[in-house]
Amino acid sequence: MKKHDILIKTQEYIRKIFLKEGTGHDYYHIERVVINARKILQAEQADDFLVELGAWLHDLGDHKLHDGIDKSEELISAFLASLTVDQAVIDRVVEIVSQVSFSKGNKPSSIEAKIVQDADRLDAIGAIGIARCFAYGGSKSRILYSPDDNERKDSSLQHFYDKLFKLKDLMNTESARLIAGQRHSFMEEYLAEFYREVR
Repeated sequence: MKKHDILIKTQEYIRKIFLKEGTGHDYYHIERVVINARKILQAEQADDFLVELGAWLHDLGDHKLHDGIDKSEELISAFLASLTVDQAVIDRVVEIVSQVSFSKGNKPSSIEAKIVQDADRLDAIGAIGIARCFAYGGSKSRILYSPDDNERKDSSLQHFYDKLFKLKDLMNTESARLIAGQRHSFMEEYLAEFYREVR
């Protein structure tokens, strides 16, 4: 099967699996990650096919969507094998995906993994990142915000400090850093307004 056909089949599969997903990891999140990856690729020398395939598959089997159990390698390998993708390509894609997650703390070992990681992290910040933060928090029954120090750590707002505000300085590529800077500033403005309204 040609690379273009593999990408089309992958997109169709991901759309079917993730279209109705409600934690902020839906099909349109994945599509935005692919679009971000394509933008970064314009300034980077990398294997376009591996980057795009990794971007489409980066949430397949994610532990957040499987009760804390990571099924990425299992599900990605089975799906790509069903398209008769070469094992060497499957192994590279699994490796890329294993290095994307913030919570795992893995450092990307290739430019392809760096691009996919940046593309995913860009969708976690800015206006869309704010929306996704509260969508995910709601799906996990987290409170929106609490002025009580004892409850604050369990709120969606705490996620800004635990993760979102850190992402700007963790980008791997210059083009992602530029976009991240703008989105980071918007989040700061948003929280300033949020606190004005609740105090």
